[in-house]
Amino acid sequence: MHDTVIRGGTIVDGTGAKRYTGDVAIDGDRIAQVGGKAGPGKREIDANGLLVTPGWVDVHTHYDGQATWDPVLAPSSWHGVTTILMGNCGVGFAPVRKVDHAALIDLMEGVEDIPGIALAEGLKWDWESFPDYLNALERLPRTIDVAAQVSHHPLRVYVMGDRAVRREKATPDDIETMSRLTEEALRAGAFGFTTSRTDQHKTTSGDLVPGRYSEEKELLGIARAFKRVGRGTYGMLSDFEDETAEFRWITELCKTNNVPFWFLLTDRSYDPDRWRRLMMGVRKARADGAQVTAQVAGRPVGIILGLTTSLTPFAARPTFAELLKLPLADRLAKLRDPVIRAQILNEESSEELLSILPPLQRPIATRWDRQYVLGDPPDYEPDDSRSIAALAAKTNLTPEEFCYDYLTGENGDRMLFYPVTNYVYGDHGVVHQMITDPDTLLGLGDGGAHCGLICDSSLPTYMLTHWARDRDRGPQLRLEFVVKRLTSETADFFGFNDRGRLAVGKKADVNIIDHNNLRLFHPEMRYDLPAGGKRLVQRAQGYHATFNSGVCIFENDQETGARPGRLVRAGKV
Repeated sequence: MHDTVIRGGTIVDGTGAKRYTGDVAIDGDRIAQVGGKAGPGKREIDANGLLVTPGWVDVHTHYDGQATWDPVLAPSSWHGVTTILMGNCGVGFAPVRKVDHAALIDLMEGVEDIPGIALAEGLKWDWESFPDYLNALERLPRTIDVAAQVSHHPLRVYVMGDRAVRREKATPDDIETMSRLTEEALRAGAFGFTTSRTDQHKTTSGDLVPGRYSEEKELLGIARAFKRVGRGTYGMLSDFEDETAEFRWITELCKTNNVPFWFLLTDRSYDPDRWRRLMMGVRKARADGAQVTAQVAGRPVGIILGLTTSLTPFAARPTFAELLKLPLADRLAKLRDPVIRAQILNEESSEELLSILPPLQRPIATRWDRQYVLGDPPDYEPDDSRSIAALAAKTNLTPEEFCYDYLTGENGDRMLFYPVTNYVYGDHGVVHQMITDPDTLLGLGDGGAHCGLICDSSLPTYMLTHWARDRDRGPQLRLEFVVKRLTSETADFFGFNDRGRLAVGKKADVNIIDHNNLRLFHPEMRYDLPAGGKRLVQRAQGYHATFNSGVCIFENDQETGARPGRLVRAGKV
């Protein structure tokens, strides 16, 4: 008798193969049968009319701190994710010396908008080395599986101290030590190494990150660890200021060390052809024998603007900025005062306040044509009619006045959607091209990060609803293709060899989904991080059940309390 039998569901197995109807049987933590008619089970689930898929493997998250205290890792776990990979974008918390705890918190808060107060309260710091950090992760019972990459910035600070913070050049001894510690991390179970080479990433005081201008010899020197270990991936976010030079060292790194390399790819309004050039660089590198892949998002990377979020269109106006110190109820009362309203609307944005924002975020002060009412259910592919500029034109108000009144209406919890990237042409045409490109990998959900600005960890649910069911402004995507992108492709690239497919002997990570009724809810702000830290979350409806290692962790969109999740170590799956 099987432990669990899922009867008569529509099986989408993660390989891209055509869906079919049949049973899925689970014994212990493994899949025992896929398709056909299974024997009896101790528990049987009627999946008639429901999808049965592998659990999602989300390879771009930032739960590095949260995973040390939170067993559930919502909101990702609410959306059918059963495995998350963190340590992205060069930020993390290991290796670390006690003297640098505050610096790494500041770095994570500045780059990923994770409240520093929450990290300071939540992190136990019962580790120094990266292997120690993995051991700490392993001690906590958890709902879903977690895995980690070693990050460049904390590694550089650990080896170079204040010289790293000042972005000085690494010496040969520094490089050799970083390479040795990367090898140590990989052998302990890290899935790879990541770095960041972009002006978009800054500390809370506005300083660039420690590895921003690391020389090629440093990046190549660290990569020698991969050749010695024989596995792992190398990831990066870069501004690609010199595209030819960047691809030159990337190609050398891949070929010399036989390591897969990935970088984050989005379009940019100031250079709309950039992403195509970078994809040409990918194909040239591949033709030259380098394993290079672009990681892309499934929707625009968009900032959520509102009175409870970290930014609004009025954030750089001095009077408004001063009111941010007040609790929401008091702030809302002040904002509704006609005198204060007039004062704020008549003010110009402060250059000092604007300068704190990363370059891609500064247009929120003026681009009323690129700010859209989000709505419920949220619309991430809005047309021009939903912009603040268009809605204001139907009234006798200016865009500033309309926006101000909209945000201060009702309970003060209304939100706007401001797409920062992947929306140059006002639709998902470019996103569709990126997703369907065979040389890309789906990611960039950023679960656990950008707590007050972005809520993209709902990406798996969005892929199934928008792309595989609802989209009406362009072509949709085959459901089988979407599921493959969320499962076997991400699992295979990073080396999660025991999951990502519904196949006999694979790990029993399974979603049962009511696809017809699957939906996303409007984002909401919660204050449930340690020390009352805030975070945007987004719930879903339609996950009939989610299993991790054969154990039901969610049923009818509610957590069961089971804790079968574990730390996954590279080389052990």
